[in-house]
Amino acid sequence: MNILVLGRGKTGSLVADVARKRGHSVSVIHAAENPQGKALTAAKLADVDVVIDFTTPAAVLPNIEACVRANKNMVVGTTGWYEDVPKVRRMVETSGTGFLYAANFSVGINLFFDVARTAAVALQHQYFGQIFERHHAQKKDAPSGTAVKLQQAVKEACGMELEITSFREGDVVGMHELVLDSPNDTIYLCHDAKSRRGFAEGAVRAAEWLAGKKGFFDFKDVWKEL
Repeated sequence: MNILVLGRGKTGSLVADVARKRGHSVSVIHAAENPQGKALTAAKLADVDVVIDFTTPAAVLPNIEACVRANKNMVVGTTGWYEDVPKVRRMVETSGTGFLYAANFSVGINLFFDVARTAAVALQHQYFGQIFERHHAQKKDAPSGTAVKLQQAVKEACGMELEITSFREGDVVGMHELVLDSPNDTIYLCHDAKSRRGFAEGAVRAAEWLAGKKGFFDFKDVWKEL
C-alpha cells in the first residue's frame, strides 16, 4: 500500500519505519508542514491508500476533515480529540470512507483492558479503585487517552467511574495502573510499555486491516484478529 504518515515525532517515525519493513511505500508529513491540514490536498492524497495520524490534538481534526473530503481511509493514533468523535463518525458515515482510531494500538494494552473489565467486579465487594498513568514530560494531553479508555472499560463493567491521577516525567513511554484496594488486600494491575514499537506495529497492522473497508471502527474491532 501507499501509506502517508502524519507526524514525525517518536511514534510517527516508528510507524513509518515499521510500514516500510512490512513492504509498504511510505511518505511522511511533519505537523509543522501541514497547518490546519492545508498540505492534504487532493493532489497530495491522490495515490495514497491509507493515512496514519500521530500528530497533536490541535492538528488531528483538520487532518481528518481533509482526508474525509478526499475520500481517503484513515487510522488515527493521536489522542485528546475524543469530544469530537460523534462529529467525526457522522462525517465518515456520510462520506463512505473508512476510519479507525484507538487510544492505544498495543495488543498488550487491549488485553489489559479485558483484564480490567473482569477485575472491576471487585468494586462491588468493598474495594476502592484508582487509575494512575505516567508518560513522558512532553506528552500534550492529560489524562492520557489510554487512561480514559481504561476508566470507560471499568465503568462499563461495574457502573463506577474511577479517578485518574496523571504524572508527566522524564521519558516514560507509558505506564497505566489500576489499583483496587480493600481493608483485607490490594490488587495491582499494571501495563508498562517498554517502547513505542508496539504502538507503531499495531497502527500499521490496523491500516492493513482497514484497506478496502468503509465504516467507522475502533481498534477493539480488529485487535483480536491481529
